[in-house]
Amino acid sequence: MIAITDDIFIRDDRVVFKASRSGGPGGQNVNKVNTRVTLFLDVAECETLSDAQKKQILTRLATRADKNGVIRVVSQKFRTQKANRRAALERLRQLLEEALKKRPVRKKTRTPERAHRKRLEEKKRRSALKLLRSERDFDF
Repeated sequence: MIAITDDIFIRDDRVVFKASRSGGPGGQNVNKVNTRVTLFLDVAECETLSDAQKKQILTRLATRADKNGVIRVVSQKFRTQKANRRAALERLRQLLEEALKKRPVRKKTRTPERAHRKRLEEKKRRSALKLLRSERDFDF
């Protein structure tokens, strides 16, 4: 089980790993060993998440999800496949935890009256200055 928050868990069989050749560190190993790990999680089919949670995750992680609701996380930071698997799982956990956080509702505020007046006065001053520059008497 992968713990996302204290009360949300995802079963291990819901996560699919795919290994491929990495472009990262590894010397000669880069050309021979599949150390890069791509993790796939089908959020749409995950039964431990509610519909509202699924929608929230897919909305906030839209750039990582495909049209079928599968999230993709890639790790190629380390030289071993095992370390990259752990890193991909941790990154998935962080992403899901962040996506499920409740964001505070923004409180509308008003512009202070003094700031409003100051802005209008500055506009009038600039306008008068430009008007002075443009008024010229061209009589010879």
